[in-house]
Amino acid sequence: MKPKHEARSTKHDNHNPVMLAEVIKNLQPKNGEIYLDGTFGAGGYSRAILESANCKVFAVDRDESVKKFAENLQKKFGERFVFLCGKFSESKKLLAEKNVAKLDGMVFDIGVSSMQLDDKERGFSFDSDAKLDMRMDRNSHPSAYEIVNEAGEEELARIIREFGEEPKARQIAKRIVAVRAAKPITSCRDLAEIVRSLYRGYSKTDAATRTFQALRIFVNRELDELKSALASSLTLLKQGGRLIVVSFHSLEDGIVKNFLKKEAGLTQTFSRYQPVIAKQNSPKNFHIITKSAISPSREETVQNPRARSSKMRVAVKI
Repeated sequence: MKPKHEARSTKHDNHNPVMLAEVIKNLQPKNGEIYLDGTFGAGGYSRAILESANCKVFAVDRDESVKKFAENLQKKFGERFVFLCGKFSESKKLLAEKNVAKLDGMVFDIGVSSMQLDDKERGFSFDSDAKLDMRMDRNSHPSAYEIVNEAGEEELARIIREFGEEPKARQIAKRIVAVRAAKPITSCRDLAEIVRSLYRGYSKTDAATRTFQALRIFVNRELDELKSALASSLTLLKQGGRLIVVSFHSLEDGIVKNFLKKEAGLTQTFSRYQPVIAKQNSPKNFHIITKSAISPSREETVQNPRARSSKMRVAVKI
């Protein structure tokens, strides 16, 4: 899922997350309102929201390593900023523990952050010699190392195909099983080289991208997390509240797009040959602001190549 495009303090505190201006423009923060930054990372969205209005932000992240960024914002904004350590799919429960039942806006930036990618010891990056890991919550299981070295060939192929949309999933799974029979596949670099060995020629993206994406999504249950977080918006958002989701690949964007279409009552199809009458009681919970997803500007993608695949969707609670 992300690049969240932020990371460590001196190097990254001033680095804006993806489509920051577009997020703030569409969120429209106002004095006295309450917002959720469901994927805190290094706090780029939270900081910008708090600087845009005299409002309050609750931020959620399951990665305990981001607490140092949360502490910085708490020092600057005091009681206007509250950090909640946990999964963004559990935002409703975490907010209820703070006696918050309704929000004026929710922002989600889905997937892995640049901070996690750039920290070689986290086991996300292709060119890292660190042990395969890919867990956003280091206390969770299984890790990517366990999946790669213990899952059966059929299961590996399914994971890589389903979550990475990798056309060579079966060949990659077969090669992984053959290599690990001699010795465990330990590092990110080792796995990347196995995948690359099945590809020849030049490509804009690394041949290992889809396999790493698949393992990361599976290990962190990212698609299930996203579905749960979207469902929570139905009860957490006030009427007029805004939902903003930034995603980075077609699986995520497809889930967001289909959720919003369904909740906006736009899933009914019509044919002149077989007319369909829309259900009278079909629920309409959202109004979609933009017909198609918003993409980053060319200037942003030049400055931050990881933003190229990002898409933003915006909807208002009815």
